[in-house]
Order: sequence, then structure tokens, then C-alpha cells
Amino acid sequence: MARSLLLLAALCALAAAASAACPNIISRSGWGARNPTATTQLSKKPTPYVVVHHGASSSCTTQSACASIVRSYQNQHMDVNGWADIGYNFIIGEDGNVYEGRGWELTGAHAPGYNTQSIGICIIGTFTSKLPNTAALNALNNLIECGVSKGKITAAYKEIGHRQATATECPGTKLYQWVQSQSHWTSSP
Repeated sequence: MARSLLLLAALCALAAAASAACPNIISRSGWGARNPTATTQLSKKPTPYVVVHHGASSSCTTQSACASIVRSYQNQHMDVNGWADIGYNFIIGEDGNVYEGRGWELTGAHAPGYNTQSIGICIIGTFTSKLPNTAALNALNNLIECGVSKGKITAAYKEIGHRQATATECPGTKLYQWVQSQSHWTSSP
């Protein structure tokens, strides 16, 4: 009996660890990031908000294509917008990979009023009339769960779409409808 209980406890612990497993995260060097010109630590840790974005760009389904688009986002943010780095903390491709932007520790430049207290996650593509594929949506949910399990995002976090922080169509109509269906979405952040 004791052996059965021990086995059951081990299986439960294994299942819990698997559910909090982090998705595959491609490092900055892995996608060819430029060095930031400055960095600022997040002022609120763990962060109480997750802000979901779309890149309003073409989609990608291979690591090489996604890495190229992430580099183009970084170039736009640094060279045109004048920001210190890519604005997002993480970027997700329809290849199912997560690409490290500013990461868990640094303040993003993605949602005015929320940058210092949120993790900004962008899914590569335009999601006005279609949803991201299952691989991207699973990566998004797994990344958020990973952040909670690592103590980077509060367990009672609020998930919002970028349009709730500023006047924009981001994250696109279809993706925003999906965000609204999530258990941590709030209508009044």
C-alpha cells in the first residue's frame, strides 16, 4: 500500500512538473538579435499583467523565417521608433517556438501604462480575420504558465489585448476575441 501511494505521489509530481514545462525559447543569439542600446529592469516583479499583441506582419512556420521576421521587428523598433531594443518581452511564431525579446526581467516598450508591470507577448502575423495556429496558441499559454511557475508572472495575473492599453487594432479582431475567452482576461485592467 505504501509503495502504491509513493508511486502515485511521484506520478502526480511528474504531471505537475510537465504541465508547468516551459516551451522552446530561442535565445536572442539564436535569432540574431542586435545588442540593446539600454536596458531597464521591470519595476514590478512578479508582473501582474500579460499583454498580447500581433505583429501585423506576414506569418511564419519555420524557425529561419520566424527569426528573420523577429529581426525585422527589432530593426523597426530600434531604427524607426528609436527604442532601445525590440519592444516585446517574447515573440511567438507559428512554428511553435518562442523567441526571446527583452525576456522576463526587462521593461518592454509595447503598451503605454503597462510596460513596467507586464510581460508583452507578440504572435508573429496578422490576426484580424483568422486565429494563429494551434502551435502558436499553445506556445502562448505554455509561456504564460512557465512565467507563473518561475515566479515571473503572478498566479492571479490579468491577460489583456494591446488595444486595452492604447488606441490600436492590435492584437487583431480574431486574436482579441480569443484573448477575451481566456480565464485570466479582464475587461477593466
